[in-house]
This record gives sequence, C-alpha cells and structure tokens, in this order.
Amino acid sequence: MTAPNLRTAPPATPPTTLPTPLSPALRPVALDRLPDVTRQLARHAGEYDRTGAFPAEGIRAVHEAGLLTATVAPRYGGAGLGVEDTARIFAALGEGDPATALIAAMTLNAHTVQARRPHWPEELYARVLADSAERPVLLNNARVEPDLGSPARGGLPATTARRTAGGWAISGAKRFVTGAEGLSWYLVWATTDEPEPRVGTFAVPGDAPGIEITHRWNHLGLRASGSHDIAFHEVAVPAGNLVSVAAHGPAAEQDNRAGAPLHLPLAALYLGVGRAAQRYFHRFAHERVPANLGRPVATTERFRQAAGEIEVLLGSAEQLVYGGARRVDLGDGTYAPEQALGTKVLATRHATTAVGTALRLLGNPGLTRDNPLERHFRDIQCAPVHAPQEDTALLAIGASALGAWARSKREGS
Repeated sequence: MTAPNLRTAPPATPPTTLPTPLSPALRPVALDRLPDVTRQLARHAGEYDRTGAFPAEGIRAVHEAGLLTATVAPRYGGAGLGVEDTARIFAALGEGDPATALIAAMTLNAHTVQARRPHWPEELYARVLADSAERPVLLNNARVEPDLGSPARGGLPATTARRTAGGWAISGAKRFVTGAEGLSWYLVWATTDEPEPRVGTFAVPGDAPGIEITHRWNHLGLRASGSHDIAFHEVAVPAGNLVSVAAHGPAAEQDNRAGAPLHLPLAALYLGVGRAAQRYFHRFAHERVPANLGRPVATTERFRQAAGEIEVLLGSAEQLVYGGARRVDLGDGTYAPEQALGTKVLATRHATTAVGTALRLLGNPGLTRDNPLERHFRDIQCAPVHAPQEDTALLAIGASALGAWARSKREGS
C-alpha cells in the first residue's frame, strides 16, 4: 500500500532564497494541542496496528498541529524548538501511536540536524520547506543495508552513486526505512564511483522512477511504522541533491556519541508508550472487581505496590530525559555525549520494565488482543533496537570512563 495522498501535491517552485525568519509559510507549532493530538492518534492506533497500513491520518494530525516542522531553525522560518520541547512532543505522540510518532520523529530529526549543522543545498532545503507549508513532507535516512547491518556498528555503504551527465544514479538496497510508503524524500547513504570514492547522502524524491518498496516489514511491534526494505535501481537524482559528502574512510562513519539532541527525544517517545500502558493499567485496576474480592483491585496492596513501581520507573526516566535535554538546550557544555547515551539506555530499560510489570499484573487480560496493553507491550519491545543499541552505547560509555581514569592517573590525581 502506498500513500499517494501525502506525495501527490504539485511541487512548489523552489524559491531563490530561504524563507525569512518568522515566515508565515510554516504552520505555527501548537504545543498546547499536544493532549488533543495524543487523543487523535490513539483513536486510530489499534486499527493501524491491526492492518499495518500507513498511518496517513495520524501524520496529517501531526502536520496540522505544526509539529512536523517544529525543529526547523528560526533562520529558515521555523520555531526551532529545543531538545526538551522536542522530547515532550515525541512523548505525546508516542503515547498516542508510537508508529506515527516514529515516522514523524525521523522528519523532525532531519530538521534538527540541519538546524544545528546546516549542510543541505539551500535551494533544495527551501523547496522542502515550501512544500512542508502545504502538506506533510516526510524525510528519513536510508542507511541500514542487508549485508552491512546498522552503520552504528561501523562500516561503509555498498549502495553506489554513479556519476551521470545530469547528476547521479543511485543503486543499492536499504533496510528498515521507517515510513517508506509515505516519504517525500529518501536520504540515501551511498558510496560514489569516483576514482577516489566518497561517501555521501543523496536526497532522492519519494516518487522517483526506479524505487522498489519490498514490503517486508512484518514486525512484532510498531507494525504501522512501515519500516520496509527499499531497492534503488539506477534512480536518477540531480547534482544539486547531494546533501552531504565526506572522504571514504573512518570520518564518513556514524558517530554514536554526537547525538544527544536525537537520542533523548527518541527515548521520550517510548516513555510515552509506557505512559499509555500505565493509563490502561490504572483503568483496569479501578474497573476490575473480582466477585471473591468485592472491591476494585486498585485497593489491594499488590496493585498499589505495582502502580508505585511503574510510576517510579517512568517518573525517574522522564527526569533523566527532560533534565538532560534541558542541559543540552542551555548549551553550557557540561552534558557529555556519554550521559545522553546512558540516559537512553536507562530510559529504555525503565520503560520496558514498566510495561512488563503492568502486563504481569493483569495476566491473561493483558495478553488479549482486545486490550491495548498487549499492543503497548509489543511496541515497547522495539525501544532497544534503535541505534546505537545498548551494547554499542555501553561500549562508548565504558571506554570514556576507563579513559578518564587513565588520564587522572597520568595527571597524578
């Protein structure tokens, strides 16, 4: 299934300059509408999970609230929301429908990176923003490959960009491209065929000829995220669609330590799933009145203790995520990349444990498809798989900690 209704609006004529600050072109960000957007997404989440269809209605709701471009920098006419506000958006969307949230997150992350380190060709990015004012414009990186796996573990792409008279021809296979069916732009990581190869990211229009969506996504959780495999068959892109490029070598590989503005909001997305599970747990505890008890199970010590454990897990994780995000926004330089990685690890563990705790208390009712808790449990299992995964994060954290000790010994402290 494709999502032509997100792609078929006629392309805007690329402006010669970027939108001026405070441009009215982009939708204003309605943070006060977050609870309403959460409810809108939640209404359709179960059906999208059941069918695996692209969540077009949810994406439109995110767009209508101005959230899909919330991290566009002020110099481009956007709100330029910081890491903490972005994390709160991700949490609200994740509480409503994490599949829709993850698709939106990929677009917001692309704008975040551009805001912090401008690297897009100006006319191309201006076109993206002009289109974004009219309709949902979804962006996502296509980096993972069948043989390479996740680039977070090192390595360079087998996907190739061949020089042509008008630009480049992209060929190769990518895996787990979230939102594949509705993307306006695939940001494809590829190696050039030049005498001295380089590694670059190429902006490939979602409707370009030669793109094959293989529809292999059939996961336990986030079923509507549409993280399908993609094959690119000599897909032609103009020379101006080269978004970034680096020399072939270690400098072109992914830096797992440099992503605090991305890691923390993504962790918040899954805390939103945890809060959705907690909400259903509370509802069940108040509505369930066993005949042999004669009162709601919410009055029992067992359920109260479990409710306390769930709140401690989620509340402490939120403090870590939002507190760390606030420090990043302050820009004082005291929040190390390893701290962001550590927060991601702990928040993921806490959210997963919280949902599992709720499920165990409910027993069979928690595992039935009639209750949303079963879906929340499946969705939360996807939290640890996002790069950098826990082992990679802990390796970076441990190497930093051991290195700090060695430096202190050399300095005599």
